[in-house]
Amino acid sequence: MVQKAKILLVDDRPENLLALEAILSALDQTLVRASSGEEALKALLTDDFAVILLDVQMPGMDGFETAAHIKRRERTRDIPIIFLTAINHGPHHTFRGYAAGAVDYISKPFDPWVLRAKVSVFVELYMKNCQLREQATLLRLQLESGRAAADESAKEPVGLLAELSARLAAVEEQAEALSKQLDESADAAAIATAAHLERKLTGLRRALDALEPGTGNGAA
Repeated sequence: MVQKAKILLVDDRPENLLALEAILSALDQTLVRASSGEEALKALLTDDFAVILLDVQMPGMDGFETAAHIKRRERTRDIPIIFLTAINHGPHHTFRGYAAGAVDYISKPFDPWVLRAKVSVFVELYMKNCQLREQATLLRLQLESGRAAADESAKEPVGLLAELSARLAAVEEQAEALSKQLDESADAAAIATAAHLERKLTGLRRALDALEPGTGNGAA
């Protein structure tokens, strides 16, 4: 299930917030209201947002000051801001909006379709970035799991070789003890059989030693 993106709507007038919600409801995302710059900054402390629609003309902390605080925070500096203003003060005012970190500057009254289209672009970019982060996290976990499995696999042959070496050593001890007994009995057939066994054990020991890591003898 795809998680919905959050869109922060900042305006001191409830009727403007209601209008924005009506326009953006078709995007089927989570719309979060803030009636002041201070309230917007508080919301940004805990939630991640795809885009911020920020009214310029607000009492107290206006849109420009609010944007400056947003851009100073490492957590929120990359969130796109669309400034909304009811008054067009000309190019200088627009430039101030972009200088404050806005990605767009729209004067009221605005075309609802245009605003919805602009916001949908930032929502889509946000969702794509979330997917990329999730895929990167998954890939990192897979790589870490793969390295752990590789390390474990590397340990398994070493452990197996050690076990085989210990078993072979036990057989070698028994063969040596048997040879000493046969020397005393002076049974030629038995001595020949013991000698053959010792040669087999010697061959096994050499083959096993060649498989030991770091010997360089196992390479073909």
